Amino acid sequence: MRPSGEVKLALLKAAADLVTPARAPTLRELTEKSKVGQEAALHTVRNMVRAGDLVIARLRAVPYRNKPVAEYAPAADPDDPGSVTSAVARVLGSWVR
Repeated sequence: MRPSGEVKLALLKAAADLVTPARAPTLRELTEKSKVGQEAALHTVRNMVRAGDLVIARLRAVPYRNKPVAEYAPAADPDDPGSVTSAVARVLGSWVR
């Protein structure tokens, strides 16, 4: 696997900095915080969602669009012992043994 690029790392850091329990950043907010170009951010965020690095937390109505926009949050870290995905990974790992 290739190492993460600068754009991906900047967007991931911006998502981690901006996310709160009540609100997560939109693509526009991620772009502004990370200082990445709009087109590069659009394609990179799509790829990050597909790869599982970011998840769509919820939809939010914004004044600059007629449709609600997605809010993005970093995916749960599978190495974090408190995360649900970590618990599932442990169960499946012990089942194989």
